[in-house]
Amino acid sequence: MDNRKTAVLIGAGPAGLTAALELLRRTGVVPIVLEKSQYIGGISRTVNYKGNRIDIGGHRFFSKSDRVMQWWLDIMPIEATADRDLVLAYQGKRRALVNSAARPQPGKTDQVMLVRERKSRIYFLRKFFEYPLKLNAATLRALGALRTARIGLSYARASVNQIKPERTLQDFFINRFGVELYRTFFKSYTEKVWGVPCEEISAEWGAQRIKGLSLTKALAHHVSRLWRRGDTLDQKGTETSLIEKFLYPKLGPGQLWEQVAAEIVERGGQIHKGWTVDSLVTEGTRIVAVMARNETGVLERFDADYVFSTMPVKELIPALDCETPQNVREVCEGLMYRDFITVGLLLNRMKIEESGRTSKLLLDNWIYIQEPDVLVGRLQIFNNWSPYMVADPSKIWVGLEYFCNDTDRLWKLPDAEMIALATSEMAKLGMIDAADVADGTVIRMEKTYPAYFGSYSRFDEVRQYIDRFENLFLVGRNGMHKYNNQDHSMLTAMIAVDNIAAGITDKGNLWSVNTEMEYHEESHNPPASEPAVEPMSSDLPILAAVVEKHAGVRVAEPFPRERPQ
Repeated sequence: MDNRKTAVLIGAGPAGLTAALELLRRTGVVPIVLEKSQYIGGISRTVNYKGNRIDIGGHRFFSKSDRVMQWWLDIMPIEATADRDLVLAYQGKRRALVNSAARPQPGKTDQVMLVRERKSRIYFLRKFFEYPLKLNAATLRALGALRTARIGLSYARASVNQIKPERTLQDFFINRFGVELYRTFFKSYTEKVWGVPCEEISAEWGAQRIKGLSLTKALAHHVSRLWRRGDTLDQKGTETSLIEKFLYPKLGPGQLWEQVAAEIVERGGQIHKGWTVDSLVTEGTRIVAVMARNETGVLERFDADYVFSTMPVKELIPALDCETPQNVREVCEGLMYRDFITVGLLLNRMKIEESGRTSKLLLDNWIYIQEPDVLVGRLQIFNNWSPYMVADPSKIWVGLEYFCNDTDRLWKLPDAEMIALATSEMAKLGMIDAADVADGTVIRMEKTYPAYFGSYSRFDEVRQYIDRFENLFLVGRNGMHKYNNQDHSMLTAMIAVDNIAAGITDKGNLWSVNTEMEYHEESHNPPASEPAVEPMSSDLPILAAVVEKHAGVRVAEPFPRERPQ
């Protein structure tokens, strides 16, 4: 009889799979992963459509966490490279990336991390703007002298007259960029993404997604690049939105997570696909079992010494078989999410080309579509993430991203109509001729982005209640209702396993991931026990440029600078 302890892990995304592998590597606990879908990787999975691969939302592999960086490289090594100036730094050491027989060649194996260059641009007024914005001649010409002057004056005013307290996302943006830049490059697009006004979104969203980045730092970065030699992949001194190089699995992020899943099974763990959690069985302050139902309707009990949950909190609370306080139920019912649609289009060619290069394909990983006359929010060019993502190298494989709610008409459109919409919008933007679309597919992802509005301001009430269950660990993005990225989700799982190994039941160190003071505007030397991580701006665009249609439009007076306590 096997007397080893078991852990039930709800969800086979980055957090659930990381926790499962960590348990197998470091403890005697046997993980049982229950995944609702038939896929591995959650929103970090890679969809394979006729040999053309789609990365849902885009996932750059880099982290300020040495632990996460090394974890990835233990799974998948870096490609051989001729660039002797590239240096990978982690675990307090620096390691040059040079040509070596020990490093795999992408043309000879699939099990390899590619070194990719980052390029993103904003498409606004049918023109390209660098992202992040650069104060060069091209940008100034595109913005116009009047608009540029207003941006500068507005930023100067905001620098000396900060909104305090900083409560909303609108406050966050204005404090760092000024009213004019906020209206021009943030407000409209952010509201397009979330579907609600910026003044209804918590400032915490900005604090997690673009910590430390301001116009001053963008300028300093632009100047420093003129003097910099070489670069590092971990780039600990670089703000997230200014990262310029990253790692990427040859066949997309899902490739890495599928490899992790295979190792979990090989080491004796279990992964069950197509199982939906029905309830969590409680005894006092412990979860003793998870009841789950498979796709044929069979209900099964999975006994558990530990439970890791990455399922949406809105679904977790009702699944508890015990009576929950009314206030907790109220907060849970008011939690909101934003859903996501990707339309993959296979193109014979694009009308817009990269000038001055032998290859005319645009170099961008993604392009932020900031035009107000289309619904699409962002465009990925998968050829530039990895050339191996495209079955036919003569084709261009793009993903158009739409943000909506699952109650919206857009969400319910048949696939053929979504493909037609995406095709017509790219043609309207002047990027393609509709006749050059060879094929297409549609992917819908529910609850992709936990929202920082609705009842979110009261989320601590849910956290305090959940934390009383000593063997229940909430990890990952939806599990914690935090806009975490892949590396943050992984760290929450790693720290939860740390706690199990050390017999720690307090969950404080889990909730500190992605909120530690080191990444706020001012550092106050957080305790050494708190992990040091930085967000990857890979899941959602930050900047917008859709407000003014004409340079001569009068700008409204600045927003009130003080708010009542």
